[in-house]
Amino acid sequence: MKSLDEDNNWEQENRSGTSHNKSPLLADPWKPCRRSRVFVKECLLKLTSYSGAVCGIEWYGYAALGIFTAILSFLMDLSVTKLLRAHQWLYTKLEGNSLLQFFCWTLYPACLCAVASSFSHNICPFSTGSGIPEVRTMVAGIQMPHYLSLTNMFTKFLGLICTLAAGSTLFLGKVGPFVHLSTMVGSYLSNLCTLIRANKKEEAAGEMLVVAAAVGVASCFGAPISGVLFSVEVTSFHFAVKNYYPCFFSVACGAVTFRLFSVWSGDVETFQALFPTDFPTALPFFPLEILLFAFLGLLCGAVSRCYLFCHRWILQFTKTNPVLVKMLTTEKGVYSAVVAFLLASLTFPHSAGQYMASKSTMKQLLTSLLDSTQWFSQSHNASFGPEPERLLEWSSSGTPIQLPLFVFLFMKLWMLVLACTLPLPAGYFMPVFIYGAALGRLLGEGAAYVSSTGATSDRQWTSINPGGYALAGAAALSGAVTHTLSPALLALELTGQFSHAVPVLLATLLANAVARSGNRPSFYDALSISKRLPHLPSLIKACPRLHSTPVGQVLGAKSLQLQKAAGPVEVQQVVNSSTEIQIPVVESHESQILLGFVLRSELLMFLRHCKTETMEKYLDEVCCIHPTSVLLSPHSSVQEAHTILSLVGAQTLFVTDRGRLVGLITWPEMKRILEDLAKDI
Repeated sequence: MKSLDEDNNWEQENRSGTSHNKSPLLADPWKPCRRSRVFVKECLLKLTSYSGAVCGIEWYGYAALGIFTAILSFLMDLSVTKLLRAHQWLYTKLEGNSLLQFFCWTLYPACLCAVASSFSHNICPFSTGSGIPEVRTMVAGIQMPHYLSLTNMFTKFLGLICTLAAGSTLFLGKVGPFVHLSTMVGSYLSNLCTLIRANKKEEAAGEMLVVAAAVGVASCFGAPISGVLFSVEVTSFHFAVKNYYPCFFSVACGAVTFRLFSVWSGDVETFQALFPTDFPTALPFFPLEILLFAFLGLLCGAVSRCYLFCHRWILQFTKTNPVLVKMLTTEKGVYSAVVAFLLASLTFPHSAGQYMASKSTMKQLLTSLLDSTQWFSQSHNASFGPEPERLLEWSSSGTPIQLPLFVFLFMKLWMLVLACTLPLPAGYFMPVFIYGAALGRLLGEGAAYVSSTGATSDRQWTSINPGGYALAGAAALSGAVTHTLSPALLALELTGQFSHAVPVLLATLLANAVARSGNRPSFYDALSISKRLPHLPSLIKACPRLHSTPVGQVLGAKSLQLQKAAGPVEVQQVVNSSTEIQIPVVESHESQILLGFVLRSELLMFLRHCKTETMEKYLDEVCCIHPTSVLLSPHSSVQEAHTILSLVGAQTLFVTDRGRLVGLITWPEMKRILEDLAKDI
C-alpha cells in the first residue's frame, strides 16, 4: 500500500509540475527523457515552419534526394574500387603460376555473382535486373510498392556492388539499377514530405519519381543536363513541364555533391569531366569527315538491330528452355556462377583475353578508346606516343591494333547478350556505350590507316582523330539501343568535348533512324515485354493491335453504384463492399443513367448523419452529387483511357453508353487490363 501511495503522489507531482506547460507533447509521462524529447520536437517543428516560409518543403526533398543519391553513388564506387584492387593485387601476387592465376581470375567473379544472385533471390527477388522498366511503369501511374520497398533498396545496393566488383569480365554497368535506387530514395522522401505537410494534398509522389530518375543518371556520371533529358526520354511517357525545374534543381545538387566527393577523395583536383580528353580544339575535324560520322551512325544503327534481335531471342530462349527455366527458378546462384565462370575463362589474360584488354576496368577501357592519338602510328613508331600505356593493353601481343578491336567487338557482343540473362542487379547502358566506342575506334583507326598508306592525296585525312569517332560511336550505339538522343549529350558532358557536338548528334540521329524503323521495341521495351509489365507503350510495340483495343472489350465486372434515392442501408452496403474513392450515382438501378459521383468521405458523413437523425433521408438530400468531367465510350481505346488517366490526373473514368453506366476505370483496373493484355502477347 505504501508503494502505491508513493506512486500516486509521484504522478500528482508530475501533473502539477507540468500543468503550466502548454505543450501537448508532454501528454505521456511514462516515456523516458520527456523534457529532452519535447525540446527536440519543438525545435524541429519551429525549424519546419521557418524552412517552409522560405520555400515549399518539397524543394528540401529535391535537394536531399540529389545529395543522398550522390552519397550512395560515391560509396558504391569506393567499395567497388576496393574490391577490384583486391582482385588485381591477388592476381599479381600469383604471377608465375598460370593455374592459380586462372582460378583467381575466374572464381573471384563467379563467387561474387553467386553471392549477388543468391542474396537477391532469398532477400528480395524484385531487386534483379536493370530496374528501369519497372521505374517506367511506376512513373506511368501504375502502383508497384514492392519495387520501392526498403528491403529492395538494401538488396539492390549490395547486389550491385558485387556485380560491379566482378569487373569487365561480366561487362555490366550500374546506370539502370542506380536509377531504380534513386527512385526508392525519392519515394521515401516523398512520403516524408507528405507527412510533414499533413494539411496538404499528396500530389508529389509521381513528380518525385520523375525527378529521381534524372538524379540517378546525374549521380552516376556527374552529368546533370543529360540526366534530365534521359528522364524525359526513357521514363516518362508524358513529361509535365512543371517537373522541368525540380529535375534540374535536384540533379544539380546531386552532380555537385558527386563532384565534391571526387575532389575530397583525391581522385581529381577540381571539377572536371569524368573522362577528360585532349582532342584538338583548333580544328577538331574536317568538313568531309562528316560523311564518315554519318556512315558510323548508320553502322551503329545496324549493329544495334543485331544486338536487340539477339537480346530478344535470348530472353525468349530462357523462358522456353526447360533446363534454363528450372535453373533460373530454383538455382539462380548456380546459374550465375556457371555463366560468370565461362565468361571469365574466355577473358583470361593468358588466352583470348589478351586480345580484349581484359585487365582493364570499364573506366580504363573507355578512357583508352577515347585517346586522341592514332594507335596505328604509335605501333609503327616506337619513338612516338606520349602515353604508350593506353596502347599497351590492346597491343601487348605485338599484333596489329585492328585485330584486338575486331576480337573485342566480336566476343563482347554475344558475351553481353549472355550476361543479360544473369539474375542479379546489373546495368546494360554503359557496356553498350563502351562497345559503341570500340566500334567507332575501329572505324577511326581504319580511316587513319587508309590515309597513311597514301590512298588519298588530301593532307587533311592524315590528321584523323580516332577518339572523335569513338565518342560518336558510343553515343550513337547507346542511343540506338535505347531509342533515345540523350546519350549524345551524355557523351559530350562525360568528356567535355563540345567541339564534336555536330558529328555526335548526326551519328546518334542516323543510328536512331535505323534502329526505330519498323516500330521495333527498344532494349527497355523488350525487358518490359519479357517481364509482362503493365507498361502500355512497350506492349503496343510488341502488339500494334492493342493501339485500337476498345475499352468495352476489356472491362471487368460491373462496378458498385448508388441510385440517387439510396437509403442508409444501401449506402452502408456499398461502403463495406467497395474501396473506391469515387462512387458512381445513377438515376435508378433500372435506367442506369449516370448522374455523377459521390465521394466516399461524403458517404461516411451521410451514414453518421443518419444515425443522429430520427427521420430517414435519401442520398441526394444530404450528399453533393459531383458532375463527371470526362466520360468514355465503350468504343474508346485503352490507349485513350490510359492517356486521360495520365494527363488529366483523374482517379476514376466512367464508361457510359448513351448515358447509361457501363463501368469505370481506375489505376488498379488499368493495371489489371494491361496485365491481361500482356499475357496474350
